[in-house]
Amino acid sequence: MVEPAGAGVTYARAAFLALLSYLTFRFLSHPIASNYVGESFLHLVLLPFHEAGHVLFSPFGRFLQVAGGTLMQLLVPAAVACSFLRRRDRFAAAAGFWWLGESLLDVAPYADDARAGQLMLLGGVTGSEVEDYHDWEVMLGRLNMLSWDHALARCFFVAGALVMVAALLFGVLATWRRTATR
Repeated sequence: MVEPAGAGVTYARAAFLALLSYLTFRFLSHPIASNYVGESFLHLVLLPFHEAGHVLFSPFGRFLQVAGGTLMQLLVPAAVACSFLRRRDRFAAAAGFWWLGESLLDVAPYADDARAGQLMLLGGVTGSEVEDYHDWEVMLGRLNMLSWDHALARCFFVAGALVMVAALLFGVLATWRRTATR
């Protein structure tokens, strides 16, 4: 059973959705190569999960160790969203799914940079300065798909955009449904 939300909760949710909408607009209005999303504070939230993924996946070989960063960066927000969905907290699930979409956007500039190797990486170097250091150069290189870096980045960007917009709509619906039961 859905409990009715007080006016304060409804206003807080509306304000939070407005903030997420603003961030979505800002992120989506910049080209992938600008790395705008990668320079946001949310990138720093995702970074520990990304780096932990390298450690957690290291027992499974070099390829999965490298891929583990991106996998973990996507799995954590997905797990958060699914956990809230399982608890039937639709609004919190919407926020979690928005975070997943933002994480997909965050991957796009990194994948896009696989051949160029110009993004500043953790450690203060670029992928072109240190061999076998840029995750996406390593993964796509091993798969003989390095020339797909830009197309794959666009896929991450579009998927992230779709997930973020869907999450916002889901959040509006969750707020409206909860308010309508008052």
